[in-house]
Amino acid sequence: MHPMLNIAVKAARRGGQIINRASLDLDRIAVSKKQHNDFVTEVDKASEAAIIETISTAYPDHAILAEESGRSEHQSEFEWIIDPLDGTTNFIHGFPYYCVSIALVHNGIVTQGVVYDPNRNDLFVASRGRGAFLNDRRIRVGKRDRLADSLIGTGFPFRELEGLERYLKLFGEMTESCAGLRRPGAAALDLANVAAGRIDGFFEQDIKAWDVAAGSLLITEAGGLVGNYTGEAEFLHLGEILAANPKLYAQMIHVLSPYSKTREIAA
Repeated sequence: MHPMLNIAVKAARRGGQIINRASLDLDRIAVSKKQHNDFVTEVDKASEAAIIETISTAYPDHAILAEESGRSEHQSEFEWIIDPLDGTTNFIHGFPYYCVSIALVHNGIVTQGVVYDPNRNDLFVASRGRGAFLNDRRIRVGKRDRLADSLIGTGFPFRELEGLERYLKLFGEMTESCAGLRRPGAAALDLANVAAGRIDGFFEQDIKAWDVAAGSLLITEAGGLVGNYTGEAEFLHLGEILAANPKLYAQMIHVLSPYSKTREIAA
């Protein structure tokens, strides 16, 4: 395992341990609201602190972009992108679908990725050019080649509810086009599950870099494609993502491209 990936795994497991301990007594957890439907708990913050400490001890010169504490002061060609608890709303309710997501970006390219599901003790890892793995077993994206036969994951725009009506139209179109649409509520874990072939594709808008950085590498290393709704490579900081195997990817673009933010930017 690449030494930087090793540190990411160690950090993710530390975060997961904190989350698991806290999940045993949910009633005692202090919850605060960042904005509409956007919650943060002391567990998010404790997990993030443990992750950052682990990474900073190993690589003090590296920059960090983390969901709760934002971007670190110093510049570096290496930047760690961290979501200490993706699926906070699920966690607060005791719905066991959430994860830790850690990615390393080198000069703008994701080179290491870890998604850790503390409920199932599932560890998804990828190093650029070396494949994607779940608990030491090589994983591949699913083989289905017809959208009509495929199970597709998504996430609703929950912060910016102005876009909800347009999104529901897209939701309706995708429901008609595929075999089933799922919205489990943690994008990083959804992407990991696409990489493992458990769901065939995924799309979401109003999404942040820390939700998708690690998952995007898992997908490409598992033989899938990842991009924005028009299928182009720019997605990490654009706020929309599409991921699937190459055949489904093309079919999903057909449904998603009219809803892409790139169209608004171009206009």
